[in-house]
Amino acid sequence: MKEGESVNEYFSRTLTIANKMKANGGNKGDVAVVEKILRSMTSKFDYVVSSIEESKDTDTLTIDELQSSLLVHELRMTSHVEEVHALQITHTDQHAEQGRGRGGRGGFGRRGREQSRGRERGRRGFDRSTVEC
Repeated sequence: MKEGESVNEYFSRTLTIANKMKANGGNKGDVAVVEKILRSMTSKFDYVVSSIEESKDTDTLTIDELQSSLLVHELRMTSHVEEVHALQITHTDQHAEQGRGRGGRGGFGRRGREQSRGRERGRRGFDRSTVEC
């Protein structure tokens, strides 16, 4: 399996080669194809391959069952990456309005409590109604 290649792409490529070998007289059974696929997965699937080998009998495992198991794990990995990426975007959007220096952006018109110095400096705009005891 190539880096960045999806499970579906890899299975279609592998099964095309296996079918061509069968057409030319090669006698590769499903068991040999399943074992070859498990051996040739990339390192990011190592834990998946080992769990499949431990929990299922590779002699009775069909190609479709193997493909569905690997697809489930691939979808979980990609959804986790997208979730982390979405959380990073949310975090950076909250701080996008802040500029450099003392006032940030648009700080020219601030008066009163927000401009004070001393003890109250970092306590502006805190909503106490959201606090639960």
